[in-house]
Amino acid sequence: MTKKFNRTLVTSALPYANGPVHIGHLAGVYIPADIYVRYLRLKGREVIHIGGSDEHGVPITIRAKKEGVTPQDIVDKYHAIIKKSFEDFGISFDIYSRTSSEIHRKTASGFFQELYNKGGFEEKTSEQYFDEEAQMFLADRYITGECPHCGNPDAYGDQCESCGTSLSPIDLKNPRSTISGSTPVMRETKHWYLPLDKHETWLRQWILEDHKEWKSNVYGQCKSWLDMGLQPRAVSRDLDWGVPVPLPDAKGKVLYVWFDAPIGYISNTIELLPDSWEKWWKSEDTKLVHFIGKDNIVFHCIVFPAILKAEGSFILPENVPANEFLNLEGDKISTSRNWAVWLHEYLEDFPGQQDVLRYVLTANAPETKDNDFTWKDFQARNNNELVAILGNFINRALVLTRKYFDSKIPQIHELTDYDKETLKEFVNVKEAVESYLDTFRFRDALKEAMNLARIGNKYLADTEPWKVVGTDMERVETIINISLQITANLAIVFEPFLPFSVKKIRRFINMDGLAWDQLGRIDLLPAGHQLNPSELLFAKIEDETIEKQIQKLPDRKKDEQAPEIKTTPQKANVAYGDFERLDLRTGKVLECIKVPKADKLLQFLIDDGMDKRTIISGIAAWYKPEDLVGKQVCFIANLEPLKLKGVESQGMLLSVEDSDGALSLIQPSKDVAPGSRIG
Repeated sequence: MTKKFNRTLVTSALPYANGPVHIGHLAGVYIPADIYVRYLRLKGREVIHIGGSDEHGVPITIRAKKEGVTPQDIVDKYHAIIKKSFEDFGISFDIYSRTSSEIHRKTASGFFQELYNKGGFEEKTSEQYFDEEAQMFLADRYITGECPHCGNPDAYGDQCESCGTSLSPIDLKNPRSTISGSTPVMRETKHWYLPLDKHETWLRQWILEDHKEWKSNVYGQCKSWLDMGLQPRAVSRDLDWGVPVPLPDAKGKVLYVWFDAPIGYISNTIELLPDSWEKWWKSEDTKLVHFIGKDNIVFHCIVFPAILKAEGSFILPENVPANEFLNLEGDKISTSRNWAVWLHEYLEDFPGQQDVLRYVLTANAPETKDNDFTWKDFQARNNNELVAILGNFINRALVLTRKYFDSKIPQIHELTDYDKETLKEFVNVKEAVESYLDTFRFRDALKEAMNLARIGNKYLADTEPWKVVGTDMERVETIINISLQITANLAIVFEPFLPFSVKKIRRFINMDGLAWDQLGRIDLLPAGHQLNPSELLFAKIEDETIEKQIQKLPDRKKDEQAPEIKTTPQKANVAYGDFERLDLRTGKVLECIKVPKADKLLQFLIDDGMDKRTIISGIAAWYKPEDLVGKQVCFIANLEPLKLKGVESQGMLLSVEDSDGALSLIQPSKDVAPGSRIG
């Protein structure tokens, strides 16, 4: 039996206030959320859209120290930039607030206190590195030292970015603080943990049995985590920037940002609706939907629901339609390498063309797998679809009305069989678009919306009113009336997708207040209704404009990449004979799984041509285990076995690190037999 909801609460992932937003953010989270919210509003549903900036965590403190300012200075700067970018692109939040607000501090502290009073946390004491000079415990990224595996002298406390191995700070040789440069010492520190393992049984039922309708990429990632077994996760850390842990013995400790940030949805709702927020978060007839990117699936489907369930009075998300990642011109979008299309810069180059980008990012949305944005595709979709199909039809219908009927809606007369066929065809569009929007298939919904414009274009081309205007004026009146009714329908169906363009269309046809339930009707514009002057909706984008954008990316990356690259000094020369001692071979991946309690490690079972061997590699951030099964890899076969997280690794996979720190496995260019020698 389908559950009945009276209202919908939509949240969009809180962007991190450490930099501006780019097209990957729009495509992954904010355009899909905005389409869905605008659609529900058109249907007259009770809905609110909650957003805000995530303003705590170590990266912000690192940036602040680097720039010689306070963390508050950093978040103030980027919160303003991000908020304006969303406003410029029509992302229709009911509130866009921030996690540094006083309301959020009180809400997050209260949430922690409530769970603490209920015994919802476990206290654990462990030893961590402490900087005596700076008088602070050090987060993993504040510690560098020599990697015990490859000798990289600048490995971080959580991972060596040279060999990709996942590390603990205590693994480093000659550790040093990045704050003061001094050698840190070990000190005991106490933290509070959310015992996710105790929530595993109900989470398995709730996700794997009760929500099989979730998108395959979301369901699959959740199942993978649950199958590995959940472990307690710290909800606090030693830091001076964030929401203080509200306990007497917790001086110098703040709520971990992954615990703090999702509560921002709640605090922002309280800020918006101080007297009625509870009906949105605690009523069973409220539908909660989280829009996020794939890197946040675990937090919104497993961790945050466990927090809400532990508190006991909050509803759980009904759906989490996460998107995958958007690449740019065949390469991963990267802030540090400046390989991105920033929203504020896009509007400098394409003023007034927000809807073009909204359209292209929706048409090419990474809904279940990573997709690629290219400037050539951007140009083609603008010129061949927005200009040649949607804009062309509306312009022709309005121009012909002005030419033949002084911009007044003509009467409709007897319908031909072809008229009836056309009307039946476009009436069916409503059901198709609606079914896709209800199931978060926005790319397919957009295709159906554009099909209505195609129907209109074909109708005008086939009926050719300009050819019968001298012999059958009643026929021309009918053709133009039908064309204008299609135009009014286009103003409804494109409202969720292209709000700026639809505002123009409604001005052209002099009609406000069109609602979703009117979609498919053929009497939206009455005879005699006066239209307003019109103009072209979209402009053709020339090759020269696109070439400038294509050239800007590598030029800008080259300019701004150099200061950011961290190169490891070349090690001392070795004798050729020493190199020859390495046994480099190819192998085939038979199995690949995540290593429990180690987010960055994958465990491979390799066919090495003679037997099977296990190899652990720190590349989980860049590959899904299931995507690697059956692939060929290159590895060092004669390394001394090494235990990592209790598993013996019998070799090392070869990978290459790009300037952004991303790792890519080195693979043979063609199929070769497992065990083949390299070199």
